[in-house]
Amino acid sequence: MNTAEKQLAILLEFGKVINRTKSLDDVLESMANFARDILQADRCSIFVYDKQKDELWSKVAHGTKPIRISTKQGVAGYAALSKETQIVVDAYNDYRFNREVDKATGYLTQTILSVPLLDNQENTIGVFQALNKKDEGIFTNIDAELLLLISNYAASAIENAILYDKLRDTQTKIINKLASAAEFKDQETSKHTKRVGLYSALLAEKYGMCRDDITKIELAAPMHDAGKIGIADKLLLKPGKLDEEEFEMMKTHAQLGHDLLFDDENEYLKTAALIALEHHEKWDGSGYPRGKKGEEISIYGRIVAIADVFDALISVRPYKDAWSFKKAHEHLNKSSGTHFDPVLITLFNENIEKIHAIYQELKD
Repeated sequence: MNTAEKQLAILLEFGKVINRTKSLDDVLESMANFARDILQADRCSIFVYDKQKDELWSKVAHGTKPIRISTKQGVAGYAALSKETQIVVDAYNDYRFNREVDKATGYLTQTILSVPLLDNQENTIGVFQALNKKDEGIFTNIDAELLLLISNYAASAIENAILYDKLRDTQTKIINKLASAAEFKDQETSKHTKRVGLYSALLAEKYGMCRDDITKIELAAPMHDAGKIGIADKLLLKPGKLDEEEFEMMKTHAQLGHDLLFDDENEYLKTAALIALEHHEKWDGSGYPRGKKGEEISIYGRIVAIADVFDALISVRPYKDAWSFKKAHEHLNKSSGTHFDPVLITLFNENIEKIHAIYQELKD
């Protein structure tokens, strides 16, 4: 098999490995493992470039804890700044090598292959590095070509992850500002909405939801009352109980919140809209605005219903004093099977110490 055929075969096999993985961390770890095996290296590392600090930090590193290194030192730094492949055949007799990393990790580096990871604008976003060719060999230009082929996948994965993180951060800021607007209108505190988000994320995790859904509910739950922006202050701030007509007006905040938040192209806002609509629905069908029953209510709505009611009970409101943690917990259990999903109440009970820790950390 000639070199081109070998490279193609490697890429095809590599593609199969990558297609079996989902998260960025898993993809990069698979890449590092694959590169180590193909290059017959002792270990591999994938560094991400932190431009603000001018440092490389190891996203994946075989045999050691994550480390940070300056781009002004070391072979990986040379690869990052020069944007060129670096091959070292005798580390301790090479001016590019930084001995401090070995001192910190207890490793003995002998040979090194470092290639830069570049985005589609040819900017450095990281470095892929292999250490110590097995059987006392040295890394060759053919090894460098193979690692460059694998690095193209790594660079693409990292670049996409960076763009995704920036988009998610922007969405999170928008979501938090919307939640803050509702709090300002209702004179609630940001700690209330943060607690609701954290309670909800904990219940979602214990229920067995996937990491993406846990993140969505943690971000979206604080916006459950966004519709109160459209409710008159005289109702929101009334010190006494609402009369029937006033309560009917108050109930419209669920639909208002849904209509305000819903965006068919944004998963976070779709989730937030669903939560806003359903967080006052009840397990027995006596809630509002749709009178949904049991599992007709989404898992998001059922979780946030518990988190919101619990935290509202232990918080001061214009119309009531704060309940004790114990009294609010007892109320949830009395309402299991009527207001709340009994399975979720059981999970709440099993994790009451963690719930209490969140409450204590973010106490008003």
